[in-house]
Amino acid sequence: MIVRAAGPQDYEPMWAIYAHHVLSGLGSFEATAPDAEDFAARMTAIAGATLPCLVAESGGAILGYGYASAFRPRIGYRYTVEDSVYVAPGHLGKGVGRALLIGIVERCTAMNLRQMIAFIGDSGNAPSVALHRACGFEMAGVLRSVGFKHGRWADVVVMQRPLAAGDAEPPQGPGWARD
Repeated sequence: MIVRAAGPQDYEPMWAIYAHHVLSGLGSFEATAPDAEDFAARMTAIAGATLPCLVAESGGAILGYGYASAFRPRIGYRYTVEDSVYVAPGHLGKGVGRALLIGIVERCTAMNLRQMIAFIGDSGNAPSVALHRACGFEMAGVLRSVGFKHGRWADVVVMQRPLAAGDAEPPQGPGWARD
């Protein structure tokens, strides 16, 4: 398995993975999957922000993908990002998510970003919580019953980890924002 930067040629298999999770799980609170064109536009916007968007690939097949996105659009948040990781059905629990998340953390650290936030759909999602904990995230809180999907209320687990020097010193550079 290799982890590499995603490109437009990867958007279709990435979209299929995302659509599966939208329809079957609580990793996203979207009720219906976006169409392939809308998904590609989302990924293009992430690439345009110079934030990492990665795929895990083996034998030419995309096993999963992950990316960092702006935590909030206001300039004061430009050193904080949110991670998202989605793994293809049949490849969960095989190290794909960990490889992707480590890659995202490393690239965001190299950009001198300072905080990474994870919003994990469903407090019962023990594998995602464990993945984030293994990659240095700590529990920041639980937003109780803020999502309603698949006929039930779902929590959002909030986890956080510092990047680079965290809040120990002022940041350098533009963060994710372009001047």
